[in-house]
Amino acid sequence: MSPARQRATRQGDAVREALSGCGGFRSAQDVYAVLRRDGSNVGLSTVYRHLQALVDGGTVDVIHTPEGEATYRYCGDQGSGHHHHLVCRRCGNTAEIEGRAIERWAGEVAREHGYADVDHTIELFGLCPQCAAA
Repeated sequence: MSPARQRATRQGDAVREALSGCGGFRSAQDVYAVLRRDGSNVGLSTVYRHLQALVDGGTVDVIHTPEGEATYRYCGDQGSGHHHHLVCRRCGNTAEIEGRAIERWAGEVAREHGYADVDHTIELFGLCPQCAAA
């Protein structure tokens, strides 16, 4: 294994661990700030690259906030497969939710229009109980 490959693995592990320690959805800049605070010498472009690799590998979910910002959440250890999220607009607290009715609806719409291999993303945003009470 080349030294560049080893460094990329260490950096990828650092990005994954920083994200998993954040809880909820966080921006690449948030992950970068955690890494810098902890003394890691990882560049922002490297953070983006590793986050995308984790998304492609299925261990990290990415959603876009209502403002259009890409945010990431580590979901790899949960083994929950396809799921959706209920996200607090204020604090970022996140609950994984199933959407059986959504899955049925998506399948029906695809069949009606003759589509195959359809995928979808559904995210719900609101205020968690703590933020709603504040």
